[in-house]
Amino acid sequence: MKKVIVLGAGLIGKTMAVDLAANHNVTCADISKDNLGSLPQGSGVKTIQCDFSDKARLQKLLKPFDLAVIAVPGFMGFETLKTVIESGKNAADISFFSENPFELDSLARKMKVTVVVDCGVAPGMCNIFAGYHSKLMKIKKYECLVGGLPVKREAPFEYKAPFSPADVIEEYTRPARFIENGKAVVKDVLDEIENVEFDEIGQLEAFATDGLRTLATTLKGVPEMKEKTLRYPGHAAIMKVFRQTGLFGKKAVTVDGNKVIPLHLVSALLFPKWKFDKGEQDITVMRVTLEGDNKEVVYNLCDRYDSKTGTSSMARTTGYTCTAVASLILENNFSAKGVFAPEQIGEDQGHFDYIIRYLAQRNVRYTKKVILSHRIPANGKETKNKLK
Repeated sequence: MKKVIVLGAGLIGKTMAVDLAANHNVTCADISKDNLGSLPQGSGVKTIQCDFSDKARLQKLLKPFDLAVIAVPGFMGFETLKTVIESGKNAADISFFSENPFELDSLARKMKVTVVVDCGVAPGMCNIFAGYHSKLMKIKKYECLVGGLPVKREAPFEYKAPFSPADVIEEYTRPARFIENGKAVVKDVLDEIENVEFDEIGQLEAFATDGLRTLATTLKGVPEMKEKTLRYPGHAAIMKVFRQTGLFGKKAVTVDGNKVIPLHLVSALLFPKWKFDKGEQDITVMRVTLEGDNKEVVYNLCDRYDSKTGTSSMARTTGYTCTAVASLILENNFSAKGVFAPEQIGEDQGHFDYIIRYLAQRNVRYTKKVILSHRIPANGKETKNKLK
């Protein structure tokens, strides 16, 4: 039994801690007593309060552990991961920080540790699908449409944040990087809105966000790549008005002689409205499309809140992908040294099968559809199957 520390006891962090505690000795750390107190009784997870910005304190905390699972807000993710690596600990990370994770690769190799970043649902599982198929076919187009949504729609936003609201707003301000005609291009986030139909949900809108991340550099030779965020129709337009008005600004403005940072004010006003009520149901929708070799491979996910355990869909789909990767490391099935992206894990058939099986055991199930191109002879056919 290995010793694991989960850094962050938020919605997803505590879900990962409970999951890993079934097979390992798990401690969950957070600055918030309330977050730590929300861990379910009888889970077997130990708790400790810690401010991760105190580097010396964090380094001391990490000493007895074999692996750290990092579930902190994006703005502190890079420095937290750097401290974990400097402490000589393996890590699985979902913090979605804006910095380039490969800047820490040489440090991880020097410290002889294994680190996998961005191992959530998106980025994460979508990357794993891309990496897996990059070894099976020449990919000509990659597209990921993904979003976490409340089941109950309430005006005007028709949205609530199933993970850190600060990271949601970051998605609405960070320029979106796509690959078009083999070249990197920058799109205005919240632009390129299109309506997309989903069988179990109906119509959603998809708009540009910066979700390719490591895929933009690791998936060589793919001429078309993009990721878009899914919301109920109309949400992007509202957020665009907020952004254009300057309400997501990080520079202080003067109001009646007082300095106010617009983003801080808007966050304080929005976050209570975007918070899920206890027991409120959510849904995670994702569609990953890979085209190449005269066929189109489509993975679909429509995952819902687990009422039996009271676990949100976003926590399940994100958290269990990360704990699957963490388990690969803990069981010595993946032990290469350095910093790795999820697509590099997915390249291996054994790793891919392990993660799919791990998720299915927790009732997170992706369906796969293969559509053969019209260029295939007339006896070509479409095949569908559920991954198990």
